[in-house]
Amino acid sequence: MKTRIAELRKEKKLSQAELADIVGVTRQTITSIETEKYIASLPLAYKIAKYFNLKIEDVFALEEES
Repeated sequence: MKTRIAELRKEKKLSQAELADIVGVTRQTITSIETEKYIASLPLAYKIAKYFNLKIEDVFALEEES
């Protein structure tokens, strides 16, 4: 799953640890989501999108197989 979290986080000058604290996860979770090693749960995706005042689909995108 592709994500814009790193880009959005940098625009707001937030560290991974700061975003993690805001949404209630560890910094390692944010790192794993940004590097596409972990897919955020729906509740976590909602919290992240809500923080950035965006819809989930504006933050996360499914990669479709061709």
